[in-house]
Amino acid sequence: MVIILATSVLRNFQPFCGFFGSEPAARTFHEGQCASPAFTVSFHKLRQKYVILHLKVLCMEKKTLVVSEQIRSACPGFVGGALYAEFRNTEYCEALWDEIRAKAADLKSRHTVDTIKHISGIEATRKVYKACGKDPSRYRPSNEQLVRRILQGKELWAVNTAVDIGNLVSIGYGYSVGCFDYDKIDGGCITLGVGLAGEPYEGIGRGTLNIEGMPVYRDAAGGIGTPTSDNERTKMSLSTTRMLAVVNGYDGDAKKIDECLEFMAEAYKKYLNAKCETTKF
Repeated sequence: MVIILATSVLRNFQPFCGFFGSEPAARTFHEGQCASPAFTVSFHKLRQKYVILHLKVLCMEKKTLVVSEQIRSACPGFVGGALYAEFRNTEYCEALWDEIRAKAADLKSRHTVDTIKHISGIEATRKVYKACGKDPSRYRPSNEQLVRRILQGKELWAVNTAVDIGNLVSIGYGYSVGCFDYDKIDGGCITLGVGLAGEPYEGIGRGTLNIEGMPVYRDAAGGIGTPTSDNERTKMSLSTTRMLAVVNGYDGDAKKIDECLEFMAEAYKKYLNAKCETTKF
C-alpha cells in the first residue's frame, strides 16, 4: 500500500513526529523506518514536495482462540496472550543470545532448583496439570524444563531465532510459550482443552507423547501445543515467515501477561524486524 502526502500536510500531522523521536527530524524528512503494532512506515524524500508512506500491513487473519470449560474449571483465572508476527527467520542471532545469557545469569542470582516452584508461572502451571490429572514432575512443562536447565548449569540449545526468542520470553517471565508456524495451522479456530486417552500427539524431538490429562491447544486436525511440548506438525523452522505464539497465564496475572506480550513483540521486532500484533483471550 502506498500513500502520497504533501509535506505541508505532514508538517501538521504531529503523530508522525514521534516515529523519529523529535519534530525536527520528521520535518526534515530523514529517511527512516518505524514499527508500530500493526504496520511499518517508511519515509522517503521526494522532490522536496511530497513524501511517500509505505504501509506494510500485517496480513494475517486472526484465529478464534477458545478456552474450554474444562480449562476454565481447572483454572478459573486463566489469561491467555497471543502474538501474531511476520518476519524472515534466521539461524542464529548473537545479540539475542547475549540477552538470553544475561537473563539466565539474573535468574541464577535469584533462584535455585528448590525455589523455582515459587515462580508464579511455573507454580500455576503445575497446579493446572494436577487439576487436569497429569503429573507435572513426570511431564514437566517447558518453562520449568528451561529454568531447571539454567539453574543446573547446563547449556541452552539454539534452534533458530524465532524459537530462541520464545525461550527468552519464557526465561524472563516464567510462562510456557507455544510458538506455531501460522501456515501449518489447520482452520480458523484454536481451542485450549484437555488431552484425551490415546489422543495422537507427536512432541517436538520427543516422539509420541501421552497428553491425556494435559492442557492442549487443538486446531481442526488435532493437538498443536501443550505446555510440555509443541507438536511436530506445526513447529517453526528457518522457512517459517508467519507465526502465532501463545503465552499461558495460568497464574491469572493479566497485567503481567500484558507486560510479557509487550516484551515479546519488541523482541521479535528487535531481532527479526518483525511486524507484530498482540491480543489476549
